[in-house]
Amino acid sequence: PGRCGVELAAETIVRMYEQIELVVAVKEATGKLDMASAIASACDITILSGDDSLTLPICSAGGAGVISVLANILPAEVRRLCDAIEANDLAAARRQHLRLFPLFRGIFVETNPIPIKAAMAMAGMIRDELRLPMTPLSAPHRAPLAKMLRALGVEAEA
Repeated sequence: PGRCGVELAAETIVRMYEQIELVVAVKEATGKLDMASAIASACDITILSGDDSLTLPICSAGGAGVISVLANILPAEVRRLCDAIEANDLAAARRQHLRLFPLFRGIFVETNPIPIKAAMAMAGMIRDELRLPMTPLSAPHRAPLAKMLRALGVEAEA
């Protein structure tokens, strides 16, 4: 909904799942936990979190994973969270969620994908080059983002 300005109703998603053979999953990115619950309570469609910070809560309501932005730079860390969820290890999942939470929020301080591209460039994974209309991460956000990355073991230079 944040990208296209339209939010599908849970009932519409359920009807699509029931009537269109190729509809097998939904990326739930409304930011509303009630939406994931409404979908999960009405059908067996695979629900994937579209917000890294909501992976744990969405999976606790019937979700099956995440379409992750953070996994672009920390795939093993996101996998660790998903593995704990899959194993029904709430304590481990909560610890990993809370450990990653500052960066979940930090990679969205500006419009996606600007912060994650900046983080990947800071870590030396990609060149710090962008094509218009994308712009560089604002200077005030660079040092805090680098600090969050370093806290998770990523060598990053602001």
